[in-house]
Amino acid sequence: MDLKEKVITEIKKIYDPEIPVNIYELGLIYDIKIEKDNSIKINMTLTTPNCPVAESLPKEVKDSIMAIKEVKNVDLNLVWEPPWDKSMMSEAAKLELNL
Repeated sequence: MDLKEKVITEIKKIYDPEIPVNIYELGLIYDIKIEKDNSIKINMTLTTPNCPVAESLPKEVKDSIMAIKEVKNVDLNLVWEPPWDKSMMSEAAKLELNL
């Protein structure tokens, strides 16, 4: 398993508190870049800018990725462009939510 797969596996353990689907399947992770020195750069969003977990969720993502022993650093960027909507969810997430 390569490092990006390990990062995705960790992210899939984190659930949005309002929607019973992990944040990866929800489409909240826009970009994962693995740098040569095993630093990870992530662009993520939240379902809404005033999401109740706006403070804690990015920290939870960062902490869980830092727990992977090969990871040297995590640079997590919270972005609002493009705004999240239901079309960004995976087919699995849509099925789970009957959408």
